[in-house]
Amino acid sequence: MSKDEQTTLELIHSAAMKEFLEKGFKSASLRNIVKTAGVTTGAFYGYYDSKEDLFEALVGEQYDYFLNRFCRAQKDFAELPPEEQPDNMAATSGECMYDMLLYAYEYLKEFKLILCHSEGTRFSKLIDEMVEIETKGTHDYLVVLEQLGRPSPPIDERLEHILITGMFNTFFELIIHEMPLEEAEYYLQEMRAFYTAGWMKIMGQ
Repeated sequence: MSKDEQTTLELIHSAAMKEFLEKGFKSASLRNIVKTAGVTTGAFYGYYDSKEDLFEALVGEQYDYFLNRFCRAQKDFAELPPEEQPDNMAATSGECMYDMLLYAYEYLKEFKLILCHSEGTRFSKLIDEMVEIETKGTHDYLVVLEQLGRPSPPIDERLEHILITGMFNTFFELIIHEMPLEEAEYYLQEMRAFYTAGWMKIMGQ
């Protein structure tokens, strides 16, 4: 890519970031983005086929990295010997959430787009995807507890869904409100303690 092309792309990305943050994906105007970037519509279509493609270029990498980090933590935990899982649950989950918080703060604008301005794109389903992954992980863990002779009482599926969704909404509030990182780290620690204790109680551990 030539220097001129790189500059044109940077102008488009910068204009798009501003437009999407102000208006959200659905209401953002491609005409405004092109005008702000100072490029022709033809030049824009030389890089992207649509507004969707442009949004994907801004946040796709961050979204995929974030979900992959979350999936990796679930996989690493599930691969621990069953007898080691109860003692490692809080640490594994806490470390993953901390890594994800740091990553989101590194790409704060991108995550503001994903969390607050992505309706109408695949990115608006981030919390739903994480809830689905966490729910499966929870069910797998309940099987492990049973194998260890420490069975959990039955957990109502609707309640489970509400609690897991609430946990991720709480986590993302830290990012949405752009708290100073030091405060966000402290709140994350307290939040983790709160939810871990709650889950232990519900699971009869």
